[in-house]
Amino acid sequence: MQLKSLAAPAAAAIIAAAALLPLAGCSEQILKHGHQFTDNDAQQIQVGMTQEQVKLQLGTPTTTATVNNGAAYYYIASTASQTAFMKPKEVDRKVLAVYFNPLGSVEQVANYGLKDGKVFDYISRKTPAPGGKDEGILKSLFRNLGTRQIFGE
Repeated sequence: MQLKSLAAPAAAAIIAAAALLPLAGCSEQILKHGHQFTDNDAQQIQVGMTQEQVKLQLGTPTTTATVNNGAAYYYIASTASQTAFMKPKEVDRKVLAVYFNPLGSVEQVANYGLKDGKVFDYISRKTPAPGGKDEGILKSLFRNLGTRQIFGE
């Protein structure tokens, strides 16, 4: 008799687990990319440090650039969330920019976030222009044809 009384709850537990197992794949996943740095890392970079000292402290930068005859190191981190098979949505982005003077010492350290960013398509290398119209060259040349001009009638 005890065997039958234990079999029913065990079977119910197995059925419940089997029913909930597919839903576990639908839970939100957090995806982190890039150089994961903390606020403490940024505070350790002081004006006057050399490029090598910055690399020893933070590691190799994600990307570099030349700015006003000096160099700039960019450490970029992004966090995205994804639910099941849906497209990931970026929820946070941090950019630590270290600007160097022409002599190679730190001139300025800046923190940028997701709200400071601009949409930039790295594949086509296009940035949306103010106005947001994607016109061809002929349309932009001839768009005023037949309209009244500013000068004259």
